[in-house]
Amino acid sequence: VNTYIFPLCMKMKGGIWVLLLNPQSFYQDKEEVVLWMNTVGPYHNRQETYKYFSLPFCVGSKKSISHYHETLGEALQGVELEFSGLDIKFKDDVMPATYCEIDLDKEKRDAFVYAIKNHYWYQMYIDDLPIWGIVGEADENGEDYYLWTYKKLEIGFNGNRIVDVNLTSEGKVKLVPNTKIQMSYSVKWKKSDVKFEDRFDKYLDPSFFQHRIHWFSIFNSFMMVIFLVGLVSMILMRTLRKDYARYSKEEEMDDMDRDLGDEYGWKQVHGDVFRPSSHPLIFSSLIGSGCQIFAVSLIVIIVAMIEDLYTERGSMLSTAIFVYAATSPVNGYFGGSLYARQGGRRWIKQMFIGAFLIPAMVCGTAFFINFIAIYYHASRAIPFGTMVAVCCICFFVILPLNLVGTILGRNLSGQPNFPCRVNAVPRPIPEKKWFMEPAVIVCLGGILPFGSIFIEMYFIFTSFWAYKIYYVYGFMMLVLVILCIVTVCVTIVCTYFLLNAEDYRWQWTSFLSAASTAIYVYMYSFYYYFFKTKMYGLFQTSFYFGYMAVFSTALGIMCGAIGYMGTSAFVRKIYTNVKID
Repeated sequence: VNTYIFPLCMKMKGGIWVLLLNPQSFYQDKEEVVLWMNTVGPYHNRQETYKYFSLPFCVGSKKSISHYHETLGEALQGVELEFSGLDIKFKDDVMPATYCEIDLDKEKRDAFVYAIKNHYWYQMYIDDLPIWGIVGEADENGEDYYLWTYKKLEIGFNGNRIVDVNLTSEGKVKLVPNTKIQMSYSVKWKKSDVKFEDRFDKYLDPSFFQHRIHWFSIFNSFMMVIFLVGLVSMILMRTLRKDYARYSKEEEMDDMDRDLGDEYGWKQVHGDVFRPSSHPLIFSSLIGSGCQIFAVSLIVIIVAMIEDLYTERGSMLSTAIFVYAATSPVNGYFGGSLYARQGGRRWIKQMFIGAFLIPAMVCGTAFFINFIAIYYHASRAIPFGTMVAVCCICFFVILPLNLVGTILGRNLSGQPNFPCRVNAVPRPIPEKKWFMEPAVIVCLGGILPFGSIFIEMYFIFTSFWAYKIYYVYGFMMLVLVILCIVTVCVTIVCTYFLLNAEDYRWQWTSFLSAASTAIYVYMYSFYYYFFKTKMYGLFQTSFYFGYMAVFSTALGIMCGAIGYMGTSAFVRKIYTNVKID
């Protein structure tokens, strides 16, 4: 359903008029147009929103219309549409008229004063076009407070469609206890040349998203990729050629010379390099989840490039949930096949952990934040029915599809076809320089991948935590490709140096060195919170750092999986090309 259009079928249900939506996007002259009141909240805390009528505003005289959430994403994002009660008809001007009266006692005045002190503003919708207005303002001394009482609406139409809406707040009235405040409105219709398909363009900010800094950051990252790929190719090809020449020379020696020779390098661990990783169940679940997150990111970005998802409330979140559920076989395939190749036998347990790893993390964080939202009576509090719907998706969609993927993975690519056999006894790991230790490699591995995306992180954070609509998904696709290339190059170099130091613990090292990007992203989120925003309060702070932790962790798991897959191909390649006794 694109828009709320009348005439509407209305029926009585339990004493309440229930709205049945008409999917048409066209109006007839004098047809009713609904002004929906959505939420109200402090300007600096975008996610801290409350029902519009939680403030003591009055309602128009028209009959109430119940609103049902259109999509799962709309319900999860705290959209709370309520009928304003204003009488608006298509192409029918309304002269300034009073639609209700507020009997302002001390309690109501205190509520309005609190809202004005905290810069509350509200959001409304007409034909799915958002409108914002501020509740009121204080004088320069902060002693007297004023409420905007007059809503002046200008609605643009092109043919029989609404293409533009503007709100001007006027009628500043001082808040004095035990007085009556009249709320009024007017509607002016004007013809517009804006096409219906382009009506959301006014909400975009090309000067921000297509600023030269954004272009420069993409160019800078692209040059980093060229440099890094060239450097990796040159170093590895040159070094590997020398390694192969040295190993070939050693093959020509007799046993006595070989024993006296100084053998070193990555060939020496050929009997252990394909040894199963420690904790293979968790490791394979993480790799499967990372592959699924990558697939979801790729598909959602492509869909967002083709379709303008920002024009529909909650459509981005709904799309992401649908795509995540649909790509569950990817998780099962890669996780299940890797676990089988590593000799794992508890494949059902691995399947459950892989299927519920990301949903459990997201739902656990949301459940915690939901308690705070309920305490604050915020619109972000997730309804019980929505929770049940999410659980049903997990158990009846994600789990069965994950099972299908796991079975396919185990049967199609679950056989351990390694180029080298694994020794029965693990080889002792020699001592090495401190900077070659896996812990150091892990900490340093995420710096370059983070460096390739941190400018884009600023634009993404600003669109989510501030009032910008992100629409340059072509940039995001480029950044995703750059991130993948940089991650693979960095993990290959790290793994080569690790194997050259005769340390065969490369699986977890390659995963964690790429996943450490998440640590730098989360650290950057602290900088963004304290220096780029004016957020405050327990609810907004917990919401910010809670979901930033989820985002950073998901990004880390994705980068770790990409790094491991690239490194695994590299390791298999170099050990296939060397002659092993």
